[in-house]
Amino acid sequence: MLINQLTIGYGKETVQQNLNLTIRGGEMVCVLGKNGCGKSTLLRTLAGLQPPLGGSCTMPDGRQVREMTEREKAQHVAIVLTERLSVDKAMVEDVVAMGRYPYSDWLGVLTDSDKTQIDKALNNTEMAHKRKSFFNELSDGEKQRVLIAKALAQQTPYIFLDEPTAHLDLPNRIKTLLLLRKLAQEENKAVVISTHELDLALQTADIIWLMTPHQGITIGTPEKLVENGDFQRAFTDEHFTFVPTNGTLRIHIRDNRSILS
Repeated sequence: MLINQLTIGYGKETVQQNLNLTIRGGEMVCVLGKNGCGKSTLLRTLAGLQPPLGGSCTMPDGRQVREMTEREKAQHVAIVLTERLSVDKAMVEDVVAMGRYPYSDWLGVLTDSDKTQIDKALNNTEMAHKRKSFFNELSDGEKQRVLIAKALAQQTPYIFLDEPTAHLDLPNRIKTLLLLRKLAQEENKAVVISTHELDLALQTADIIWLMTPHQGITIGTPEKLVENGDFQRAFTDEHFTFVPTNGTLRIHIRDNRSILS
């Protein structure tokens, strides 16, 4: 996907403008930045859930995302949002099957091909053993894997996830990001994640989009952005400073204590 001179926001309020970005298959991109800089707005715009205020998002075949039908968008882009999903009496396989609706007829009958994609998505997310479990009875980590499986079953070249680790404990945060990186590499999907997990993003992302409020996006590999001091400038604060340490960052607190970030 090619993003050219993109301006995003709501109504007359511009959040970011003149963004020029490229999203490639086989890469995991982590979008980092302070609250309010436009991470969620960017993902929603790229996915076609809200219109851009200017510029364009162009698919490889030349079509503009904003000109596609809802079914066409759903066949190209899957998005997992931060809102918790609650589905009464639905089993795991039912939730994952929702990802096949862009391809089904008006009756929603699943074909053998649909069932194959559902099985593949459950296996890839290591949730096949829970397929007959009720979704609402799963742990937060398991629910997140089911939603990722639903996005995989949608069989799109692009997957956007808005803070997919927000409600997870540390082990599940690590597992989720490693899973997404693996899917990008092995399934040749373009995976774009907004996250506040600086440490995990530095260790798992192929590319980082570092957003600052109303000042655009700095693009680079994790190593480059650390070495150039871009993280320090984006997250500068009077209470701490970032210090590069072996390709990652150490936070130095004002009282002279330090913790790894």
